[in-house]
Amino acid sequence: MPPSTKRKSPASDREEPSPEASTKRQATTEPENPPSSEPPAPSSSSSSSTTTQQQDRLARFKALQARAKSSSTQNLKEATKESQRLATDPSQLNAVTRKHAIASHKLLKAEIEDSGGDFERKRAWDWTIEESERWDKRVKKKDAHRDDTAFRDYQRQSEKTYKRQLKNMGAPDLEKYTKEKMAAIEKAAAEGTLEIVETEDGEMIAVDKDGTFFSTADSTSFAQHRPDKAAVDRLVDDLRKAEEASLKKRRERQAKNGEDSGDVTYINEKNKQFNQKLARFYNKYTAEIRDSFERGTMI
Repeated sequence: MPPSTKRKSPASDREEPSPEASTKRQATTEPENPPSSEPPAPSSSSSSSTTTQQQDRLARFKALQARAKSSSTQNLKEATKESQRLATDPSQLNAVTRKHAIASHKLLKAEIEDSGGDFERKRAWDWTIEESERWDKRVKKKDAHRDDTAFRDYQRQSEKTYKRQLKNMGAPDLEKYTKEKMAAIEKAAAEGTLEIVETEDGEMIAVDKDGTFFSTADSTSFAQHRPDKAAVDRLVDDLRKAEEASLKKRRERQAKNGEDSGDVTYINEKNKQFNQKLARFYNKYTAEIRDSFERGTMI
């Protein structure tokens, strides 16, 4: 009889897995409920603060839009006004303004005279005495200048030219002059050449012994004065302007009389015509010779 074999139980056939194998199996096996990638839902306080910030940003954005729109509209208006101003002739605008002022003046005068009032007296109520006197002085000066524009005599013409030149040179520096005068008086008093004398009437006067301060016919102290560079430049500029004005008048006078503006090389009208004929034919050949004569390099 063969020996009996014992059957192993199914439980005994299973081997218990090792800890390393169970760990690998857990790593390879996908979880049934994978973790969600979305962040956790915010709380109610954080959501309310986010909504408030968005509303503030939206309000600021709308305010900036409104400001940009208003600025664009204002710029367009200003550009339109500027183009209209440039397209308008200033002389025509001044003429219209002057005509409007004249019409308003005449209308006001007619209304006051129709009501039986005095127009000049009524208009004088809007001005003070000082303003009225300044205006009358200005009108009188303007009328005198208008009447004095015509030529009367050479003395009056020279006086007008002199006044114009003084006006163009600018007003004198009285403050600087006063300082220099006081310095000169103090220097003369320190040197003992200036003496204060009381007259019989009680008036105090300064007597210059050697004429260093108060100029006399024998004094030479004026030659020691040296003006500053600005005054010298102003005088030179005035002389240059006077010379240019003289040359301009001379050219205008020659053009009016039909004379040329070059050098006078003739003694009468016939000689002038002969010289012009020679110049027309021979100037292109003698230009270099004439330039050499003028430079003084002609041998």
